[in-house]
Amino acid sequence: MRGAASLAFSAMLLLTGATGVVGSALLRRLVAEGADVRCLVRDPRRLGAQRVRVQIALGDLADPPSFRNAMRGVRTVVHLASATRDQPRGSIEELDGIATWRMVTAAERAGVERFVFFTALDASTHHRARFFRAKALAEQAVREAQLHSVVFAPSLVYAPGDRMMRLLERLALLPAMPVSGRGRAIYQPIWADDVADCVMGALARPQPAAANGASSRERYELAGPETLSYSEIVRSVQRALDRERPLVHVPTPIVSRSLRALEALAGARAFATWDEAELLEVPMVSARGTADAERLGVAPQRIGAVLGAS
Repeated sequence: MRGAASLAFSAMLLLTGATGVVGSALLRRLVAEGADVRCLVRDPRRLGAQRVRVQIALGDLADPPSFRNAMRGVRTVVHLASATRDQPRGSIEELDGIATWRMVTAAERAGVERFVFFTALDASTHHRARFFRAKALAEQAVREAQLHSVVFAPSLVYAPGDRMMRLLERLALLPAMPVSGRGRAIYQPIWADDVADCVMGALARPQPAAANGASSRERYELAGPETLSYSEIVRSVQRALDRERPLVHVPTPIVSRSLRALEALAGARAFATWDEAELLEVPMVSARGTADAERLGVAPQRIGAVLGAS
């Protein structure tokens, strides 16, 4: 791990979302540090080689009884599991909002000491996007719990080979690359490995004491060193692939209607949904820039350096 103190875990840590973009990067680091990790997963096979190095708790966000079983003997919960689209077993609101509230309640009852949660930059209950509204309600539940909480609010998180990058790679094969809307929403993209290092840095810090026995609250906004529009991010991916293509900006109403129709026809098999595409039309920028990441001992890398773009 770059720039963080060595960790010594003496108690079980529960990790949700261990097969996701951030979760997989974090799990590698936890295992390398010798942490006792239990992963809440539906299918252990998705953990790959790591499944023999961790404890397995079968369950998911739509199965609240599995939370109680997964938290036995756990002192720290790192809750990364999330949903950016409706799924057969629950809506965005159920899987991101209600499930987090239930998980926090289960953690309180199980005697968990520290709860680490990922929201999104600029999440609010009045946001236009359902995902952001659900994350805001979930963050409120975490903040009000009788637990030491650590909340991370990242900008756009990416990694080579992740779902978004694979889609952009496929679109880059076309003669012209479609972009939803004007592509002007701005982000401070941050590499998933840098995000995982930030989590490790926070876990290595002693829990701050709170006045009158109250639970402590920590919150970090995670952002990369560049402020880029979505169109500029697409250009960075094109340069990394050496596939320069003109951008065709598709009006938002057409994208919305098309993806809603696709989801109605294909269901969970749809390659993208409007709820996901809408996330690329709303800005996610922190006024603090990279300051919080640097406080945790991490200097986030530029997207071009990560993707190998010039």
